[in-house]
Amino acid sequence: MGNSLFEQLKNSGLVDKNKAKKIKQSQYKNTKQKSKKGSIAQATEATLLSQKAHTEKIEHDRLLNQQQKEATERKAIAAQIKQLIESNCIKDRDGDIVYNFADGNRVKHLYVSQQIHQHITSGRLLIAKLEERYELVPAAIAEKIKQRDTQCIIRCEHITEPKREENDPYADYKIPDDLMW
Repeated sequence: MGNSLFEQLKNSGLVDKNKAKKIKQSQYKNTKQKSKKGSIAQATEATLLSQKAHTEKIEHDRLLNQQQKEATERKAIAAQIKQLIESNCIKDRDGDIVYNFADGNRVKHLYVSQQIHQHITSGRLLIAKLEERYELVPAAIAEKIKQRDTQCIIRCEHITEPKREENDPYADYKIPDDLMW
């Protein structure tokens, strides 16, 4: 009667040899892990580190995707601006009159006709910068461009008539807005 429980189950046919071997191995592993103190804590530290690395990778990937999305949006806006300027720019602007304007801290100039010069000074035409060249666009188109990128429009302030006083002795004399020297 010195048979173990394993031997008795095997003889009765309830357990086969392979299944019994697997159960023994799993019991052995469990007892071995319990005998090692701190091994469970090491496993949890490793899982915590792997989870932390996984969350950092997800955050990094999210930031990269956001940067790529912003870059594609900037490219799309630049393409829209280019299309607006090229399709709506004034073609016949060349003339003898020099129109000076400031681009940042540099003074630039365009040669325009008298009629185009009047349209620029009245605010009906504005100067748009496209890459390294300057184009004249109507004010409505300039507003659309300005909504997309404010740096593309060089001259966006409209020239308005000055307010006149009632007792102004020079009210009948028009002051030129751009003197030619």
